[in-house]
Amino acid sequence: MPSELPAAVHATRTPRESPRERPRAAWLRAAARVRSRFWLKAVGIAAFMALFFVGYFHLLRHPLQPPLQMPLSAIDTWIGFRAWALWPYLSLWVYVAWPPVLMPDVRALLRYGAWVGALCVAGLASFYWWPTAVPPTSLPADLAGFDLLRGVDAAGNACPSMHVAAATFSALWLHRLLRELELPGWLRWVNLGWFALIVWSTLAVKQHVWWDAVAGALLALAVGLPSLRLVDTKTGSASIAGGCRSRAAHGAPGPEGTARVGPQ
Repeated sequence: MPSELPAAVHATRTPRESPRERPRAAWLRAAARVRSRFWLKAVGIAAFMALFFVGYFHLLRHPLQPPLQMPLSAIDTWIGFRAWALWPYLSLWVYVAWPPVLMPDVRALLRYGAWVGALCVAGLASFYWWPTAVPPTSLPADLAGFDLLRGVDAAGNACPSMHVAAATFSALWLHRLLRELELPGWLRWVNLGWFALIVWSTLAVKQHVWWDAVAGALLALAVGLPSLRLVDTKTGSASIAGGCRSRAAHGAPGPEGTARVGPQ
C-alpha cells in the first residue's frame, strides 16, 4: 500500500477554488475515491454479500423453531401489490455498493465493513433466535421474476427486514459522503428518493410487512448512527492540508498532486 494516496481522494475544497471551479473539483474528488482501490472494493463487496447470503439462506432453510407469522397493519393493506416494484427492490444491491466505493482508503473501508458486519450479524442473530415469516399472499400467476424470487427468497427471515436495514444504513452513509465531497445538493435528494423507493418496494412486492420495515430501520439506526461518529472518512485530509500550509509558508512545493495552500 503506498504511503500516500492521491490527494484528491482526501482533499477538501481549497481557498484557491473559485465558485465556478468547485462543482468540477467535487466531481474530481468523488471520481478519485471511486478509482482508489477500485478492484479491492469490488471484490470485497462481492465477497461480503456472498458470505452474508450463506448465513441468510442457511437460517431460511433451517429455522431453529417454526417461524412466527408477522401481523399485517393498515399500511400493508393500503400499499397494494405492484409488479414493477421488483426493480427498485433489486436495486438495493447497487445502492449498498456506493458507500464503500466512496471510501477514501483501506482503513476507512475496513472500519465501515466492520460496522456493516455488525448490522448483518445482529439481523442474522434475530433470525436465528426469533424466526419470523410474512403472511401468505396470493399473487397473480406468471409474473416475470416473481417465481424466481419466491423460490430463492421464501417468506421467512422477515423481521427485521434486512433489505430495509441495509438501505437505511447506506442512506445515512451516502448522505454524509455526498456532503463531505461537496457534491451537488440534488444528489442528496436522489439518495433520499432511492432509499424511499427501496423501502416502499419491500412492502409493494409483499416480501415484508410494515413491522418488518420498522424493525429493520431501527436496527440500522442503532448501528449506523454510532458508525458515523466512529469511522473517519477524512483521514489524511488534515495532514495533507497542514503539510501544504507548512510547505507554502517556507516556500517549498507541496506533495505531488496536492493544491498548494497559502499566498503564492
